[in-house]
Amino acid sequence: MNSPATTSLIIALVTLCLASGARVLAQSPAATSPAATRAARPRPPLPMEIAASYADRVEIIRDIPYADGKNNYQKVDLYLPKKRNTDKPLPVIALIHGGGWGGGTRLFFTNRACDYASTGDYAAVCVGYRLTGEAKWPAQIHDCKAAIRVIRARAKEWNLDPDRIGVLGGSAGGHLATLIAATGSVRTLDGDIGPYKETSSAVKCLVNFCGPCDLTQPLTNDKRMAVDIADKVTKLLGGEAKDLPEVAREASPLTYISKDTPPVITIHGTRDSFVDFTLSQRLDAALKAAGVKSYLVPMLSVDHQFSASAVTLGRVKQFLDMYLRDIPSEISTEPIPFSDAITH
Repeated sequence: MNSPATTSLIIALVTLCLASGARVLAQSPAATSPAATRAARPRPPLPMEIAASYADRVEIIRDIPYADGKNNYQKVDLYLPKKRNTDKPLPVIALIHGGGWGGGTRLFFTNRACDYASTGDYAAVCVGYRLTGEAKWPAQIHDCKAAIRVIRARAKEWNLDPDRIGVLGGSAGGHLATLIAATGSVRTLDGDIGPYKETSSAVKCLVNFCGPCDLTQPLTNDKRMAVDIADKVTKLLGGEAKDLPEVAREASPLTYISKDTPPVITIHGTRDSFVDFTLSQRLDAALKAAGVKSYLVPMLSVDHQFSASAVTLGRVKQFLDMYLRDIPSEISTEPIPFSDAITH
């Protein structure tokens, strides 16, 4: 029979083993609930927190209306460097958010706008537009073009260069940005919004992150996403593309590519399950056929939703510097490996 001391030692050892096993189990991936994983993951900073972190370098003028001022979606936010590197008017980068045309907000690009403005070389504008829950096509492109017009018309007020406006968009925002670039001289898409109807909405260059260029065809071959993506297009057009072929064609950037389209850089993941990579290949081919300078940068094995790395953004910065600031550069179109393309 065990002595009381031996019994106490056995109990202590068993308790220690059980406690150790519980810790291992709690730390194992299989035992960690999705809720616990989400709780443990650091919360990304909110747009207002991002803006606050740049407060010493960037001035933000919010809620500039380009329509009648009654709709908060029909406004832009302007980001200006507090310390400029030149007394000359600054070039402008207009940023258009994604969200399947039915979601998102102009605050989405707060971080990128602050980054560009904080360099002292650029002003940035985050563009809002009406979403599909409120308005159908062509309201979205009418809004975005009106936003470009108000910045150009009031450029002198903020010491901006009205002849050096570039546009950048991602996903649905990439679609709208590409339309803006391709239709600078197409008055039928200008709309009738705001006080500057006779001002040009043309831009000097385009940065397109995985924006769809052809709405007449399915955007994805991924069966998991096909229904959802088709539904987003349907909500934009006001009906299925097959039933509204002329509307779908009017809403497709490929329709308008010409020699007048400004230079374009397209960044796209080769495993995009929302917008098939082949669409950007078609866009690149159409631009080159029209004599337009086009750079297609594949991100290998990257899907649709990603956070661009310094390597990826470095190529974008080269492009913007070349076409908005006249700084010569050799922009590589070599595919970016997955490990270098995005932040992990």
